[in-house]
Amino acid sequence: MYYSFNSKVFKFLHFLPLCKKANHLKYLTSLLVLHGLIEHKGLLGQLLKACFHLGAFDIALSTFNTIRKPSVFLRKLVIRGLSNHGLHEHVLSVYLNCRVSGCPSDHFTFPFVIKACSALGAFGIGKEIHCVVLRTGYGQNVVIQTALIDFYAKNGNLRTARALIDRIPQPDLVSWNALLAGYSFLGYEHKSLEIFKHIFSVGLKPNLSTLASVIPVCSRSGCLDIGKSLHCFAVKSGYLVNDFLVPALISMYASDMHLSAARNLFDFVPEKNVAVWNAIISAYVQKQMPFKAFEIFQKMLHSDVQPNSVTFVSIIPSCEIVNSIWFCESFHACVIKRGSENHVSVLTALVSEYAKLGHISKAKFIFEWIPNRNILSWNVMVSGHVHNGLWEASLETFCEMQLRGFIPDAVSLVSVLSACSKLEAVLLGKSAHAFSIRKGINSNLSVSNALLAFYSDCNQLAFSFKLFFTMDSWNSVSWNTIISGCVHTGEFRKAAELLHQLQEKGLALDLVTLISILPMYCDSENLGQGTTLHGYAIKNGFASDISLVNALISMYCKCGDLDAGRLLFEDMPKRCVVSWNALIGGIRHHSLKNEVLIFFRRMIKEGQRPNCVTLLNLLPVCCSQLQGKSIHAFAIRTGILQETHLLTCLISMYARFSNVNLSLLLFEMNTKRDVSLWNAILSVHIQTKHTEKAIAFFCDLLLMGLQPDYITVLSLISAYAQLNSLKLAHSVMAYVIRKGFDKDVVISNALIDLYARCGSIFAARKIFEGLPVKDSVSWSVMINGFGLHGNGRAALELFSEMQFSGVRADDITFSSILSACSHAGLVKQGWLVFNSMLEQGISPKMEHYACMVDLLGRTGNTKEAYGVVEKLPCKPSISLLESLLGACKIHGDVEVAEKICGMLFEMEPENSETYVMLSNIYAAAGRWVDANRVRSGMEGRQLRKEAGFSFLTVG
Repeated sequence: MYYSFNSKVFKFLHFLPLCKKANHLKYLTSLLVLHGLIEHKGLLGQLLKACFHLGAFDIALSTFNTIRKPSVFLRKLVIRGLSNHGLHEHVLSVYLNCRVSGCPSDHFTFPFVIKACSALGAFGIGKEIHCVVLRTGYGQNVVIQTALIDFYAKNGNLRTARALIDRIPQPDLVSWNALLAGYSFLGYEHKSLEIFKHIFSVGLKPNLSTLASVIPVCSRSGCLDIGKSLHCFAVKSGYLVNDFLVPALISMYASDMHLSAARNLFDFVPEKNVAVWNAIISAYVQKQMPFKAFEIFQKMLHSDVQPNSVTFVSIIPSCEIVNSIWFCESFHACVIKRGSENHVSVLTALVSEYAKLGHISKAKFIFEWIPNRNILSWNVMVSGHVHNGLWEASLETFCEMQLRGFIPDAVSLVSVLSACSKLEAVLLGKSAHAFSIRKGINSNLSVSNALLAFYSDCNQLAFSFKLFFTMDSWNSVSWNTIISGCVHTGEFRKAAELLHQLQEKGLALDLVTLISILPMYCDSENLGQGTTLHGYAIKNGFASDISLVNALISMYCKCGDLDAGRLLFEDMPKRCVVSWNALIGGIRHHSLKNEVLIFFRRMIKEGQRPNCVTLLNLLPVCCSQLQGKSIHAFAIRTGILQETHLLTCLISMYARFSNVNLSLLLFEMNTKRDVSLWNAILSVHIQTKHTEKAIAFFCDLLLMGLQPDYITVLSLISAYAQLNSLKLAHSVMAYVIRKGFDKDVVISNALIDLYARCGSIFAARKIFEGLPVKDSVSWSVMINGFGLHGNGRAALELFSEMQFSGVRADDITFSSILSACSHAGLVKQGWLVFNSMLEQGISPKMEHYACMVDLLGRTGNTKEAYGVVEKLPCKPSISLLESLLGACKIHGDVEVAEKICGMLFEMEPENSETYVMLSNIYAAAGRWVDANRVRSGMEGRQLRKEAGFSFLTVG
């Protein structure tokens, strides 16, 4: 009987090598069950090996699952076979089933299972297995520790990966390679190079895996010198013939603009496999040379090498560069012809390309036909909607992805955070942030940078800073994002501090940093700093970049050096519409209306098509309604009228020329779903003193179901300020509190001004005291309120309190306090404030001089007031001279009145009011001869005094 059993086993072992197909193994397995040999350990082991060799994985799994108590040997064999063939889900399934059945794991099993968790991104299961490893006493096994390092590194938890390797007494090269691969994969170039240097320092010789991880780092970071050294090392070590290393080196040379070196390396390879062809195609596509890529692709088709899915994934993005849907459709046809239409990666690339070319419907069609969508397919669809401005659709796709059982990864979050930024959906963005923390991918650098951009775009700069300073490491994108956020929100001082920190860390300013920081320099005081950055750009070879030159033109113009801005503009070999807009906008900034129109005509003459921004710069400088109508007609003809900013600017332009009817017509003709249009029409009615109509429009806005923004509320407050009704002030205050706008310091400042103008200085002070953060405007408005109520002492006390609080007074604050001194007749204090302004380096403007002249004139110091007028650095305004002339009449100062009238006669010789005022001053002083002489001169010029009229209605 024993002989018979062994005989059967021997026969089956003899038949196993003869099995050449999966069906043969299936038949043999049935015979094993029939003869009761399915539990034989040696025979079953050979059967399972044969199954993995022939790719009959389903037979191997079904056979293994029939065993009641599989041995450790069989479990090891199955797990290794599944892992070697990339069947990581089945590896986890076998491990978990064995764990439930009580079959113990050992040092051989854990590395394969941990590798499966890495490949599947099963972070939670991986951490559980780590706990089992520690509990079963395998925590010190170097192979298992290396697998765990690889697992944590690939899942973005580099801190834990580094802690694990630090616990190994003497980590081998495999362990360091695992950590290096993680840093490289997540884009931590600086850290990757540190690890690579450490490998050398501990006496380990880099192998192929080391080079495979560090060469892409050299590509991304531009460290071509290190890359060349690695190339030499690879040649010396005999690794250059490796199928992976040659493509990696081609990519490295191409990334540093050494395309000739990449092409030479490509041509040097005698027998080019598909990976080498793919590398050079990808290099040309990445360097924006699509036709070279097409040429290589055609040569590949004529060779014996058949394109694979990677080839199509590499070549398809070139369609975006040439902006051709025809090329995209041609490659789509080629994909079908070559039998790659079922490859998920290729279909995903087509979805991405159709979306980028604006054909989102075609992208959706292909997406629906992808047989086995993966996370990448969903990510491409989400980002495709974002690219086409379909923010809500992107969020819907993101939600559907999760409903289908796909867990968002770092790429998903980057796309959805971009949509949240555009929609200013702060709560949704914060939810995405919480999700990233829960899933352990918040340490991913791309996710961190996307979160920085989201918080900056949504004016949540405090969250940006908190996140920035808790990040494990930063790259240039991180620094540029936080600096740009500071500049965008007007936090110039913080931006300058960050720029200083960036330089202290020895990091170089790149092109994006320069473009981000230049808008900060927008005053004549900043010209020196802006010029320094220009010099830095020239020194580092950035000066020819068109985007940087545009930013420099804008900077020079805003800082008052129009000649430098024009010179840069004229020296540009090629100008885009942004270049013209930068110069035209800079000239408009200095109110040089004629020059703006001259450059606009030149722009048209040189064949440059104006865009919405160009017209936005033109409309405010229109000298007549006819010019405005011409721009309006141009906007209609070129199809850019529907831009909301342009519509609002046109509404304001017509109102400026008192054509409220055309403003209303524009408003009525367009969609009323945008609150910006409502804000524009509200502003028009407030400016034209039609307050009741403005309030009626606000009520209509609410009936439409639109949500007012802070500009709407500011307009409403301005309307109520014109009515001077305390009751209405209380109602708008209640609305502001109910809608939560009271948290906005700008609106609180407007409410302080409203209550002060409506006579309730107590309510104004109460709002002021309740502000959690007071800016310079808050102090200025409150000081002005005391001035309106004639309480100059209180205004001065508040001014002193402001200075003690550390808030720096600006020119508006000084204008408010000087006006308060003028209303209260506080001459001594007024001079102290005026001199204080000079000491703080603030150049007085016309309104400051006007306040001083008014103060001195009110208090009878007319000669001193005239002394101020004589020392003015610029020509005095007519209103200032008329104010002083009125003071001369009240205080009987004929001498100063004569001098003032002489200046007014020169400026406005046809103004009859000046003659009448001087005649009355002579008459009051008893100088009738002079009075009659002025009257006669007035009649000789045929000037008439305008008739007075009464506001009283008789009825």
